[in-house]
Amino acid sequence: MAAIELEDVTFGYGEQPVVESVSLDVAAGEFLGLVGPNGSGKTTLLRLVIGLETPDSGAVRLFGDPAHEFADGERIGYVPQDVTSAKNQMPVTVEEVVRMGRYPHRWIGGFSDEDRRSVRAAIERVGIGDLADRRVGRLSGGQRQRVFIARALAGEADLLALDEPTVGVDAESREAFYRLLHELNDEGLTIVLIEHDIGVVTTHASEIACLNRTLFFHGDPDAFVETDALANAYGGGQRVVHHDH
Repeated sequence: MAAIELEDVTFGYGEQPVVESVSLDVAAGEFLGLVGPNGSGKTTLLRLVIGLETPDSGAVRLFGDPAHEFADGERIGYVPQDVTSAKNQMPVTVEEVVRMGRYPHRWIGGFSDEDRRSVRAAIERVGIGDLADRRVGRLSGGQRQRVFIARALAGEADLLALDEPTVGVDAESREAFYRLLHELNDEGLTIVLIEHDIGVVTTHASEIACLNRTLFFHGDPDAFVETDALANAYGGGQRVVHHDH
């Protein structure tokens, strides 16, 4: 079953389209890396995918339903780019943020024992069990991204959408982060990731979509590096540098 379906999608904030005539499907359990130059429409496309924007034309479906009308919001975990920002001084603890993922599941009257177990399991799953009582604003960028992934896991999300989540994160934390994504994807979680480092995303993702307003490529990472899509989308002289891990 397709987790995401985009059919001839066009969207603009004014008269000029930001995303134009994009069609692609993402199967449930896929790990899609979305790449493209700055200003190419990647974040806009991700927002269309999860229903935060409505296309001017075309259709976006999440698990078979129109994305902007999707009623099961808890199935979608969204980690925006500014999560890792050092200016993010959220005056709440890690556990309080992760609890937010349980709101759609809890009964009236407060959190159940099942809710508490889910929150604790999610925090432990992403490797920040020792930080549960710490304020999110005091965490590093790498730790903060894990908090929001834990919130998605506590909510029993089926799709994780991440917008350049490793910006400002050190190399060691970034590698640990990708190991976590692989484990979650192996367990069946569908992932859509915007990443500025093309070498990293072609190493880790199972599918690549290359965007610069229109879609230049969608398919296997190995096939992507053999095509002209990178040069066409970014301009001449571009090549992929793979990272050794």
